[in-house]
Amino acid sequence: MKKTLQVEGPWREALRMFARNPSAIAGMLMLGLMLLVSLGGPWLMGADPFEIRAAPMTPPFSEDALLGTDYLGRDVLTTLIYGGRTTLLVGAVAAFLSVSIGITLGAIAGYYGGRVDAVLMRVTEFFQVLPALLFAMVVVTLFSPTLLTITLAIGVVSWTGTARLTRAEFLKYRSLEFVRAERAIGASHARIIWQVILPNALPPLIVSATLAIGSAILFEAGLAFLGLGDPNQMSWGLMIGSSRQYVLTCWWAVAFPGAAIFVTVLAVSLIGDGLNDALNPKLRER
Repeated sequence: MKKTLQVEGPWREALRMFARNPSAIAGMLMLGLMLLVSLGGPWLMGADPFEIRAAPMTPPFSEDALLGTDYLGRDVLTTLIYGGRTTLLVGAVAAFLSVSIGITLGAIAGYYGGRVDAVLMRVTEFFQVLPALLFAMVVVTLFSPTLLTITLAIGVVSWTGTARLTRAEFLKYRSLEFVRAERAIGASHARIIWQVILPNALPPLIVSATLAIGSAILFEAGLAFLGLGDPNQMSWGLMIGSSRQYVLTCWWAVAFPGAAIFVTVLAVSLIGDGLNDALNPKLRER
């Protein structure tokens, strides 16, 4: 009786390689913990992050405030938990918007080539040479600093890298035999772009999307630090920005949200590196 040889699929193999990466698993655990605390904490606490809870600048590990209070007397632990929900939401949505714009423009440019490619790449270069932070500041200032405008501004200014990566992948795949076979049987351009080439180009784009989340979180923190955060929504960046003048006398109001941003971005970076190692065939063979 002959034994059937089972060939492991590329996605299953990538998942197995990712699960064997200690740093990637550590990143998943850290990010999972941040998500659990940020999403579940407000539901359990039921407190208002803007409420005055104790005397201003109460030090950490006091009876009235576990992580102390800021210069207004707001509980740092409460603001940290509520701020995580806003920061992670902005990071995820802004990264999704950025990757969606980048993939769409890069796919069209790489697939059609010629004048379409030239025009879209000139547009990409225009956005690429603009100072991203300055451009986002102008957009947020013009349309008022709300959570929506901040998210849109981050997504609009940070898509160029994904667009160039997508274009390179489509230029590589568009002349291969399986793509020409689809054209020969009369497949539409939309089908070839989104159902034939894009699934094969996904691995590096998934890594790019993961890293974009960390960049968006840092971007939001930078805008809030400069006073362009949404004053009605607590976030880690807003915590740091509002307390920056008291960093020497109330260091904990800046240090704890800064540490939360560091841990979250580190976790996302570890996951991105793990995905890169798992999805890159050349690195997988090492």
